[in-house]
Amino acid sequence: MTMRRPPARDAYDQLEASMLLCPKCRVAQPVRKRLLLVLPQGDKYEYVCTRCGSVCGDKVEPLPPRRLA
Repeated sequence: MTMRRPPARDAYDQLEASMLLCPKCRVAQPVRKRLLLVLPQGDKYEYVCTRCGSVCGDKVEPLPPRRLA
């Protein structure tokens, strides 16, 4: 008897970080998401430590697909 997995869903398509390892503080700290660049393929954000202001990471959020009129 084989177990089948349900089809993959987009439940984890976009994750948001609330805490990341800060390179300056050397511990996990709460972070703020800040818009860095608007690119043709999507918006680039960086995560900034709320304690010291260091950049802890970044991500590009792809643009939503365009709807045809």
